[in-house]
Amino acid sequence: MTTPSDALRERAHAPIENTTITVQLGHRTFRAFEPGGLDDEELTTLFEVARHTASSSFLQQTTIIRVTDPEVRERLHRASGQPYVGGDRGELLVFIADQYRNSRIRAEGGVPEAPLHRANLFITALHDSLLAAQNLVVAAESMGLGTCYLGSILADPRAVIDALALPPLTFPIVGLLVGRPAQDPQFKPRLPLDLIVSENSYPRIASYCEALADYDEEVRDYYDLRDASTRVESFTTLVRTKIGVGGAHVSPMLEVLHEQGFALE
Repeated sequence: MTTPSDALRERAHAPIENTTITVQLGHRTFRAFEPGGLDDEELTTLFEVARHTASSSFLQQTTIIRVTDPEVRERLHRASGQPYVGGDRGELLVFIADQYRNSRIRAEGGVPEAPLHRANLFITALHDSLLAAQNLVVAAESMGLGTCYLGSILADPRAVIDALALPPLTFPIVGLLVGRPAQDPQFKPRLPLDLIVSENSYPRIASYCEALADYDEEVRDYYDLRDASTRVESFTTLVRTKIGVGGAHVSPMLEVLHEQGFALE
């Protein structure tokens, strides 16, 4: 796997270095993969890593669905609206916040399932799913594989629920592509450390536009180098213009959560 450039290393240098940290600092999103998926040994390793992820109260409230049926994958492709989700390049995994399994365990023991409908436990199931996904990503990248998170599957959550035959008390949290990279993308610059880390209280910034002026320029350079034919955006422009516009930002999320049995009280 390509390692970070010297410039990136200088910009994102960690005081402690080891193999894991080097891989994590070198994280990039890949949207093009070689045809085909992973072998059984690779998949089992990734799934074992996900299975051993920390879990809230040891309730283990996540399920991973590997999509191998071309028809199901095409339905998820259409739901996401992203062209790189279709086809047979890389593995497509979907991480499910799963209260259904525990509801069945409670029902078989004669215990009401009512707590599983509340927001509290839904949030812990969401945590379990995202932690498992991130753990799997770190493992995949350490194996020289590329990954791409797919929040876009929530542009049409009902279509995803239908395609995956999800029962009540489950919800698709995020999709993930994993495979052998067929591209070499640039490293995307991140917000300055002093804007995202604080001590004891929330950081108070007099003017975010002033504080982010240098970062905005860095982001413009990144997009200009990536594709000179596209409109160049700064980070602050992106925040002002892209939030709440289309896709997963405007899908009827709360309605679908209610339909799945999450009353979110």
